[in-house]
Amino acid sequence: MEPPVRLASTGTIIHGVAVSEVLGVSTLAGARLLAGERGLGRIVQRLNVMEVPDVLAWVKPHELLLTTGYPLRNTPQSLDRLVADLDERGLAALAIKLGRYVERLPEEMVQQADRLGFPLIQLPDDVGFDDILNQVLTDILNRQAAVLARAEEAHRALVQVVLAGGGLREVTAEVAGLLDVAVAVLDGAGQMLASAGPADHLAALRGAADGHHTSVPVVAGGHHHGRIVARGPVGPVADSDVGILERAATVAALVVTRQEAVNAVESKYRADFLRDVLTGRAGGVERVASRARAFGWDLERPVTVLVAELDPERDERVAQDRLVASWTAAMRRHDPRGAVAGFSHEVVTVVDAAVDTVRLAKDAATAFAEGLSATFSTGASRTAAGADALPEAYGQAVKAARVGRQLHGPAAVAHFDQLGVYRLLSLVNDTAELHAFVREALGPLAADDDAENADLRRTLQVLLDTNLNVAETARRLHFHYNTLRYRIGKLERMLGNFTEDAHLRLNLTLALHVLRMRGI
Repeated sequence: MEPPVRLASTGTIIHGVAVSEVLGVSTLAGARLLAGERGLGRIVQRLNVMEVPDVLAWVKPHELLLTTGYPLRNTPQSLDRLVADLDERGLAALAIKLGRYVERLPEEMVQQADRLGFPLIQLPDDVGFDDILNQVLTDILNRQAAVLARAEEAHRALVQVVLAGGGLREVTAEVAGLLDVAVAVLDGAGQMLASAGPADHLAALRGAADGHHTSVPVVAGGHHHGRIVARGPVGPVADSDVGILERAATVAALVVTRQEAVNAVESKYRADFLRDVLTGRAGGVERVASRARAFGWDLERPVTVLVAELDPERDERVAQDRLVASWTAAMRRHDPRGAVAGFSHEVVTVVDAAVDTVRLAKDAATAFAEGLSATFSTGASRTAAGADALPEAYGQAVKAARVGRQLHGPAAVAHFDQLGVYRLLSLVNDTAELHAFVREALGPLAADDDAENADLRRTLQVLLDTNLNVAETARRLHFHYNTLRYRIGKLERMLGNFTEDAHLRLNLTLALHVLRMRGI
């Protein structure tokens, strides 16, 4: 026998009609529901005719399966299993003509259909399958056409919102009005960007778990920008309205990409202006203050300049974008009137001098570390009294960031005032000269590949830190007094009489400081 005939549109039919509505068409006026009343709400999206025994290989979800009972005439004992198999494959219902090939359905089959909520329908003898197919498919296609027309109308309305300059707030308001539901746009982190709709529905949407609302991704240019979610009075929106949400997600993606383009231009203007301020090329104090106010910045108060520089990282572009976003978010919380701008390899912030810069840097580092293994070092300047002092403060912050990384390694946070003599040492660009100075001052102790040398350098460092106080040095190093006296004698034989020569002690102190600076 030929495989069963499938009578459905060649495209994918998204929407359909409930089984209960199918029973209401005129050709099925004489049909009778035999079992599975709980399943009358199942959706019929296509129809199929079963006249071969192996129909299970051909059925699809949401089908109304029609049969004369011919394939079932010789296997009445397996009909209850057939119901379970059809239900497992997601069929909507089974409609059968009784009398010609199958006199009555086995009680086990009826009971199984009732347990599963799978409708079994007895068809009238005088109705042809072609009449049922034509009428039901016409109804489905008409509904589909109505849904598509409504979606197109909604799309036009949403496009007009965007063309009129509307943003996400206006888009959500339009969708909420069209569907009478609560609608929200969420970013990639789940933060709500805009929302609209009845207050009670909106409150339920904010607290709804997955599965209690409808969610559609917002995607543009291959990038996932978040999602648009909606909730009606009893939960997710109707299937027929999902198409409108998908159109809204497309429009939301346009709004997001448009805003990103605007933000990119504004960010460039902000960065160019701040760079001019920090290099002293932005003009007079009044002009700088006026332009800063236009960006929402306050540069007329005492401020601190912070410079965050990426530590060596393979994918610098991605890390730099994340660095700017992290500092921008942190500044919103700590000082909304502060300035933030990303340069090629750093992020510069100008923050109220009263802000705890260590906590600010920590918050930025926490946000930056989410999903990235990269780190950055931060330098803080002295307090700048006004815009004309910002160039000097910027230089201090850059110096603090770089020397802080040399002293403490990646992810360092250093203040310019804490650098001390390291500020002077960092001005020496000739590292070979610094190496030569270390070798001349420390002699054999300059070698870093010997544990005994490292131990003696530690003893020398503590001696110098305590101003040659032998008792205090012995206490800090947990040495016996005589042991320390022996070590001092050994150090003097290697380095010279540093306990008597103040200039020699200064050279030794500087040489040890140079060794502490990483990368020297």
